[in-house]
Amino acid sequence: MDERIKHLLRQGREYYVNREYDRAENLLTQVLRENRGFADVYNMLGVIYHDQGRFPQAQECFEQALAINPAYTEAALNLAVTYNELGKYNDAKRVYGQAMARTKNQPRSLDTYAKGKLANMHADLADAYHGIGLFQEALREYREGLGLCPTFVDIRTKLANALRDMGRIEEAIVEYREVLETNSQFVHGRLQLGVTLYGAGRIDEAIAEWRRALEIDPDSRNAKAYLKMVSADDSPDAEGEGQPKPASVGSGGE
Repeated sequence: MDERIKHLLRQGREYYVNREYDRAENLLTQVLRENRGFADVYNMLGVIYHDQGRFPQAQECFEQALAINPAYTEAALNLAVTYNELGKYNDAKRVYGQAMARTKNQPRSLDTYAKGKLANMHADLADAYHGIGLFQEALREYREGLGLCPTFVDIRTKLANALRDMGRIEEAIVEYREVLETNSQFVHGRLQLGVTLYGAGRIDEAIAEWRRALEIDPDSRNAKAYLKMVSADDSPDAEGEGQPKPASVGSGGE
């Protein structure tokens, strides 16, 4: 590889990592004009095109990456996601299955990127199940994702939300607590814990969580709204002579 190509490749990768996709696209395209043997360049361009909504071009790039390196797990997962975007569900399932079969036959474990990609794919499927009321299926997929990436607090929060929607309040609270053990600054998880505690009649605990959320993020609209709601319940004109009435509050993600 000549020095010019090395320079273009190095700078293109740097722009890509920094998400300066317009600059990265220009340099990486120049690389491929002179040397079409870089699987990772095709993969990076595929990610860029996917980010721009240019799914057919993204598909072509990921397919080229896999033609060069059939064992390229990241490109395979990206291709599966792109096939889904294009409505090619059978192709997505096929590519995903092939990628998983290859990883089972490889002596090394999945790399961090691949685990994260798979975990989020499980979470996306779980979201779909949750949305149509198939709670058991949703729980299974959220747990599959957490099996790969147990520190993904957004997925664990979704698991807790599903448990709450099923009426399994104490289990949900355990999962929210686990979220905050992993990341005490995760405002959305703290807000959802407060919502769940409030709905269970544990008002003081809910208020404490919302106040802590507001300390972490003073601009949190949801934390302010929940605390205002409790303040209104405590007013002399509120129903129940100033006693806050437990209620089911919408999830209102932030």
